[in-house]
Amino acid sequence: MNVIMLSGGSGKRLWPLSNDVRSKQFIKFLKRADGTYESMIERVFRQIRTLDDAEILVTTSKSQISEIKNQLGDSVGVCAEPARKDTFPAIALAVAFLKDVKGKDENDTVIISPIDHYVEDEYFSCFKRVEETVNGGVNVALIGIKPAFPSEKYGYILPEGNEEICKVKEFKEKPSAELAEKYIQNGGLWNGGVFGVKIGYVLKKAEEIFGFSSYEKLFSAYENLPKKSFDYAVLEHEKDIKVVRYAGEWKDVGTWNTFSETMQDKSIGKATFDCGCENVHVINELSVPVLTMGIKDVVVVASAQGILVADKCASSYIKPYVEEIDEKIMFAEKSWGSYRIINVEDGSLTILITLNAGKSMYYHEHARRDETWVVIEGEGKVKIDDKESTVTVGDVIKIAVGQKHKVSAITRLKLVEVQIGKDIDVSDKIKYSE
Repeated sequence: MNVIMLSGGSGKRLWPLSNDVRSKQFIKFLKRADGTYESMIERVFRQIRTLDDAEILVTTSKSQISEIKNQLGDSVGVCAEPARKDTFPAIALAVAFLKDVKGKDENDTVIISPIDHYVEDEYFSCFKRVEETVNGGVNVALIGIKPAFPSEKYGYILPEGNEEICKVKEFKEKPSAELAEKYIQNGGLWNGGVFGVKIGYVLKKAEEIFGFSSYEKLFSAYENLPKKSFDYAVLEHEKDIKVVRYAGEWKDVGTWNTFSETMQDKSIGKATFDCGCENVHVINELSVPVLTMGIKDVVVVASAQGILVADKCASSYIKPYVEEIDEKIMFAEKSWGSYRIINVEDGSLTILITLNAGKSMYYHEHARRDETWVVIEGEGKVKIDDKESTVTVGDVIKIAVGQKHKVSAITRLKLVEVQIGKDIDVSDKIKYSE
C-alpha cells in the first residue's frame, strides 16, 4: 500500500507553540504509555506503519524537512514542495514522485492522508477497505466520519445509501451550522480528508489542469502552479466516488480548544493550579513556573515564541492576531537536534543548541559574525578550518568571521552559542562538503 502523508500548515492557530517551521503536527503533547510525549506526526506515522505493507511518503514544504527527519528518522521518504501551495499541487507532485522517482506503476493505488488527525488504531483498518474499493474499479474512495455534532469547520459527504461502503451523491463544503444539522439528519458524513485513487488517475487530472504531469515538469513549474485544493479541483467534479464509513473517535486538532481535549493531563511543564480553577489547561515550555488561580475554561501557553492566555472558545479566532505579530522563529527542531533563542540584542544573539547523539551540523562559515560556543552538557567534536578536537562540559570555542566550522555530538550535546555581529541573519551561511 502506498500512503502519502500531507504535512503542511502555517503555524498560526496553535501559537505560541507553533510557528512557520513548527506547525501543529510537530508539537509533542500526546502522552505515550511510558510517560513520554509524542507529536501528531509521530503518532499517525506509527499508526500507519502497523499496516504491514504500507510504504509511506511525506510531502511537505522545504522548511519542514529537518523537523520531519528529526521526529521520524533520516530514512523516512520525503517529497519536498518548492513552494507552499494547496493540496492538489502537493498531491500531484507527490504522486508523480512515486511514479517517476520511485518507479511505481500507474495502476497502483495510493492513499492520501492528513497528518494531523487524532484517531484510534481502528481507523487505519479503513485504509485497507479504501484500497480494496479503488482496486474494485471506482475512481475515488473516501473515509466518511460519523459526525459528533453539526460543525461549520468540515466538509460533508452525502452518501446514496446506508451501507458501510456506498456511492457518494454529493459534497457540501463547510456549510452553516443550520445546514450541517440537516445534512446530518439526512445521513451526511464529515469528510476526514483521506481518499484513495490510482496513481494514473491523479496524473491524468494534473495533465488536464496543469498541462503536464511528470515529476520534473511539476517540480520546475511548481511556484507558478495555481493554488487548488484537491476537493475543489477533483472531488466536486467526480461522479464515480464511494465512501467507507467510520464511526469511531476522530478529532481534527486545529485549535487550542480541541488540542486541550486530547491532552491526557491538565498540564505539560511546570504549572500549579489553585482549587478555584475549572477546565484549565497549561502547556509551559519555559523553565519558570506558571501559576493559575480562580479561572475557568482557559488555556495558558508559554514558550520562547510568546505567551497566550485565552478563553478556550475564543482561542479558535487567534489566527488574524498572530499574523500581526512580526517575530523571529524562536524555537525549531532540525535533523540534528533543536535550537531555542534565549536572548536578542542589537549586535548579538544567544541560542541554546541541542545536538542528538551521533548527529552533526554542516561544515560552514559566516561572513558577518563571530561565534562563541560554551559546552554545558555532553561530549562532542569541533572542527575549525580542518583542525578537529574533542570538547566537553565547560569548554569554550571561539570562531572568527570566515572560519569554517562544525560541531558533532558523541553523546547528547548542549551548548550555548553567542553570535556577535552588526547584521546577524540566518542567510549568512556558506555550506561546504568535507
